Amino acid sequence: MINTNVKLVAVDMDGTLLDSQKNPPADFDSWVLAHPQIQTVLASGRQYATLRDEFPEIADQLMYVADNGSFVFRQGEMIYCNEMAAEDIHWCIDYFGAIPGLHLVLCGAKAAYMKHASELVEANGTMYYHSLEFVESLHDCVGKDIIAKIAVFIEDFRAEEVYNSLSGIPESIAPVLSGDSWIDVANRSVSKGSAIEAILENLHIKKEEAMAFGDYLNDYELLLSCGESYAMENAHPKLKKIAKHITASNDEDGVMKVLRQIPATVEMQL
Repeated sequence: MINTNVKLVAVDMDGTLLDSQKNPPADFDSWVLAHPQIQTVLASGRQYATLRDEFPEIADQLMYVADNGSFVFRQGEMIYCNEMAAEDIHWCIDYFGAIPGLHLVLCGAKAAYMKHASELVEANGTMYYHSLEFVESLHDCVGKDIIAKIAVFIEDFRAEEVYNSLSGIPESIAPVLSGDSWIDVANRSVSKGSAIEAILENLHIKKEEAMAFGDYLNDYELLLSCGESYAMENAHPKLKKIAKHITASNDEDGVMKVLRQIPATVEMQL
């Protein structure tokens, strides 16, 4: 039975709202506009600029939990960030940069920063980080922007293998699997769930009035933060175990199959 009294809906992007070709549902914009009583939140490992570009017609109606909870934006304003310490950033650059097949993206409030690499690596970087600058030295970026996350692209879809082999990580930071090719590193206190909890408190919305959708392990805390939690059929097995519900896959319009059951409060003109 669908909870139709929700006041906040938080959705992951890749593997969840977007299909395998990275296309959004055709009726997502109209659904958001027809449900102004619900605060819709995009909660993603992607940066804010990329998320805002995805839905330009409804950009100001949305809230954005960007970089896996490192930043929260609303109507063009950064309302929350969890900045990494300089020494942790330098450590990550040295540690991950020494592992073959790994490529780093420093995720800042103004832009993301990476070194030039192969066409495949750069294509993945530009896909997820529309505001991206190529630099000679990642170390030189520290102190020039608020860096709140380090994304690590792993060649040959080996993210889980690399993740399981990590050791010696400073206690102040933590890695999380964001996909089969990505590991994200941020302060240990950072998660999509903690960002959503802060939003719920700010908007005076109860956990039971919030709904979340996700597919991968960086959505674990996101689903726990909301009373109504949905794992996609294509989700990681560990996420399915803690989800309250399972919906259809991202290629079967799983998010919208649930959302379409919530009555609209504004009649859209076709």
